Amino acid sequence: MAPGAVPPDNARVKVYPENLTRELEKSLASVWLVGGEEPLLVAEACDAIRAKARAEGYAGRDIFFGDRQFDWAGLLESSQSLSLFAERRVIEVKLPTGKPGAEGSKVLAKLAGDPPPDTILLVVTGKMDRDVTSSAWYKALDKEGKVVAVQAVEIGRLPQWIRSRASRHGITLDEDGARLLAERVEGNLLAAHQEIEKLALLQGKGPVSVETVAEVVANSARYDVFQLGEAALSGDAARSLRVLEGLKAEGTELPIVLWALCRDLRSLAEARANPGASFGYGRQGERRTEIMRAAARRLAKQRMAPLIEQAGRVDRLVKGLAKGDPWTEIAALVATLAGAPALKAP
Repeated sequence: MAPGAVPPDNARVKVYPENLTRELEKSLASVWLVGGEEPLLVAEACDAIRAKARAEGYAGRDIFFGDRQFDWAGLLESSQSLSLFAERRVIEVKLPTGKPGAEGSKVLAKLAGDPPPDTILLVVTGKMDRDVTSSAWYKALDKEGKVVAVQAVEIGRLPQWIRSRASRHGITLDEDGARLLAERVEGNLLAAHQEIEKLALLQGKGPVSVETVAEVVANSARYDVFQLGEAALSGDAARSLRVLEGLKAEGTELPIVLWALCRDLRSLAEARANPGASFGYGRQGERRTEIMRAAARRLAKQRMAPLIEQAGRVDRLVKGLAKGDPWTEIAALVATLAGAPALKAP
C-alpha cells in the first residue's frame, strides 16, 4: 500500500460527505470510490480527496474515461509505468454508468488489490444501485479502500442543507428563506449552491431575510408573493386579486405563489391558536404580526380545513394530478382568504 494508506481492517468504515474530512485527517487511503446521485457532492468529495493527495505530495494526475470503447488493458499498462520524474500521482477513472464490463471489472479489482507504488486510485461513478454494489469490482474497491457514498438530499432535509451551506458563505438564512429557496431549486443542489453564491455576492455576510431571497431568487420585479398574502390577510380582495394577476403576467412560477400562501395559512393557524405569537423581528416582523393577529380575529369563524384542502388541490393541479386551471383555483383561495367567498373555482 502507498504511504499513509488505510489498512484493510479499517476500510469498511462508512464514509459520507459529512465525515469525509474527518476520515482524510486520519489518513489517506490508496484506493477510493466516490459515487452517488448528487453531482455537486460527488465533485466536492473528489476535490477533497485530490487536495489531501496534493498535500501529501501526489502532484501527478492521470484521468481516464471508462466508456464502452475504453481500452482497459491500456489503463493497466499505464498504471504500471513510471512517470518521467517518478512523481506520486492520482489515477482517476471516471465510470459514468457503473458498468465497466468483464474486462474493466478485472482491471479495477487488480488495481485495488495491488495498487502501483506511489499511486492513488480514484474511481468516480454515478448512482450506486444494487447492480453496482453487488459487482466484483465494487466489492474489491470496498475491501481494499474506501467508498464515499453520496446520498440524495431529500426535499424534507433540503432547507437544513441550504442553511448549513449558506453558513459557509457567512450567510444566515431563516427557516422561511431556506424553505423558499428549496422550493425554487426543486432539489437541484447545484442550482441551490449557485443561488447561495449569488446571495453572498449581492448581500454580503450576515442575515438574509426571506423577502430578500424572494427578490433575488424569484426575481419578481414589480409584484412579489408576500404582497399577495398581505393583501389577502388584510381583507383587501380587490388588491389581492390584482397582485395575483400581476404575478401571473410577470411569469412568476405558480409553485412559489402557492408556497407563500401556504406559509401565510400556517401563520394564520398559529395566530388563531396562540394570539400572543410573533411572526418575525424588526419593523417587518411587527407589521406581519399585526396583520396576522387582525386576520385571526377577522377569520375566527373561518374553518382552516377547507383552505388547506383548496391549497392541496392547487398543488395537484400544478403537478398534473387533477384537471382544471390552477390559476383560477388559487384565485378562489385568495378571494376566500380575503373574505370574498362568492368567487368559486369551476
